[in-house]
Amino acid sequence: MRIFLDTNVLVSAVATRGLCTDVLREVLKSHQLMISPGLLSELERALHEKMRVPEELMNEFIALIQQESVLSASGKLPGIALLDRGDLEILSAAWKGKSDLFITGDMELLKLGQFQDLEIISPRAFWNRLRSSTSPKPKKRR
Repeated sequence: MRIFLDTNVLVSAVATRGLCTDVLREVLKSHQLMISPGLLSELERALHEKMRVPEELMNEFIALIQQESVLSASGKLPGIALLDRGDLEILSAAWKGKSDLFITGDMELLKLGQFQDLEIISPRAFWNRLRSSTSPKPKKRR
């Protein structure tokens, strides 16, 4: 599956240990991670300015993301308006890159739920979906 992780998910994966770290690990292990130049710029800015991640660690993380992903360009999205123009650019890259899922913690994007054939879900919804698809099925009683 082609999966685009929003900047907030990637920042959380670096800054904290928890759900977003697990989501990133699973995507890198079993799926195709999609990224865009706009996402990389936003990620670098957020890690450096907001999270104060040391430059060496930030550079290593961004290099890993670039190495393990497919780059997608953004474009114009028909019939959609968002308050944050940066979100529009990143969402368009996910759509133009033919991603199956866009995983985000952004409430405005989550309210969309879907854009054409691109499903928009939270990290928790993705994780729950993984758990339900890998949990053993109960045996039928005789």
